[in-house]
Amino acid sequence: MPLVPADDNFAQTLAALLPPDTLRRAEPRYREEPRGRWTSTAEWIALPRNTSEVATIIRACATHIVGVLPWGGGTGLVGGQLKPDGPAPLILALERMNTIRATHPQENAAVVEAGCILADVQDAAQSVDRLFPLSLASEGSARIGGLLSTNAGGINTLRYGNARDQVLGLEAVLPDGSVWNGLKRLRKDNTGYDLRHLLIGAEGTLGIITAASLKLAPRPASTGTALLTVPSPEAAIKLLALARDHVGDSISAFELMHRTGFDFLAETLPELRQPWDSPPDWCVLIDLGLGRGADPAAALETLFADAFEAGLATDGIVAQSLGQARDLWTLREHMSEANRRIGAVSSHDISVPLGTIPEFISRAGPALARLGDWRINCFGHAGDGNLHYNVFPAPGKTRADHVDQRDAIKTCVHDLVHDLGGSVSAEHGIGRLKVDDLERYGDPAKLAAMRAIKSALDPKGIMNPGAVLRG
Repeated sequence: MPLVPADDNFAQTLAALLPPDTLRRAEPRYREEPRGRWTSTAEWIALPRNTSEVATIIRACATHIVGVLPWGGGTGLVGGQLKPDGPAPLILALERMNTIRATHPQENAAVVEAGCILADVQDAAQSVDRLFPLSLASEGSARIGGLLSTNAGGINTLRYGNARDQVLGLEAVLPDGSVWNGLKRLRKDNTGYDLRHLLIGAEGTLGIITAASLKLAPRPASTGTALLTVPSPEAAIKLLALARDHVGDSISAFELMHRTGFDFLAETLPELRQPWDSPPDWCVLIDLGLGRGADPAAALETLFADAFEAGLATDGIVAQSLGQARDLWTLREHMSEANRRIGAVSSHDISVPLGTIPEFISRAGPALARLGDWRINCFGHAGDGNLHYNVFPAPGKTRADHVDQRDAIKTCVHDLVHDLGGSVSAEHGIGRLKVDDLERYGDPAKLAAMRAIKSALDPKGIMNPGAVLRG
């Protein structure tokens, strides 16, 4: 069934159903994505204030067979928030739906609307002495609806899980405009299919999340941070196992970083002070969150001593204050910005089984070297197997010099990931950028089931057309 563009005639029809100022011409920021690769064809944007208005919009789009393009904070890196070709869709942005509806600290739960910025949800949890542990670089602009729709990960996945693991219930508008009222705060509910997990990670292709009941967690009574130099990725994975033996599930983050990342920081952000004159080849950044009476600095010092004796760490810095811990994390959090300024030829958000991380790193470099001369910045959430493996041109070159090699580089990396039983999309979703990858590496039975679900729930194909599954 061919889609109809969201043109001026449709906009006039839709505007008559909504309060004034709900529908407007889309500003340029809603038609672009962070990497500047694509521009959306959309001309109109709807900015509803409540779930009823979202339902009205979706019903109208279903009636007129107009595509709906969900927009969260616009921070996605795989093109899920824009459509570069085909009939112009209607952009649907929930930024006006940004109310923290309720907090329930005794239940460790909060009910929030989809347009809430992640940092505001974190602050709301902190105001009742609780923690909302989802944390990532874009938390000052990313919104809950988009984060759940992409099943975002971040630095605390090792301890608390991905976005889907933080959700108790959802409210959502389905492709026919009906509202699913699933905002239960239950920890146990076995009443049939779990639509919550069907919508989370679907990237708006099966419905629009309008609100969520989120899990909160107790705030750790004490936290600790250490930056430890390791001789190799293999040593880093062994160090993670040793750390778990020491402190169990109290490890909040375990980040692996290569010296290329620090070189990029020195080149593009020299104002950031680094803790060494010459960075090591490999290091790990560890965060602990412990209960009352525990001393995280002492735990990290003991861990370092044992790791040093076992040959798993050769040097280390244990933060002695919150300020020192923030300084260490500032380096990690700015690596993406340094990457952007250098300009990657091809970036990869991949995951492999923990035990195969060293093998992946050892094989990927030589495989890419057969395609040319590159700088590789490998860093990321090694504690959960998620690496950001980004390939950059040699000094003196730019990514524009290698545009014709981008696909070959991506295929080289993704073939190896697939060979090792990994995923070519760890935490950023499929969007439009990785539709081909999903078809190439996805399990046929899973793809068939996904297409059947999409057809059943969205028979007119209006929900984020062309994202995740080819339109």
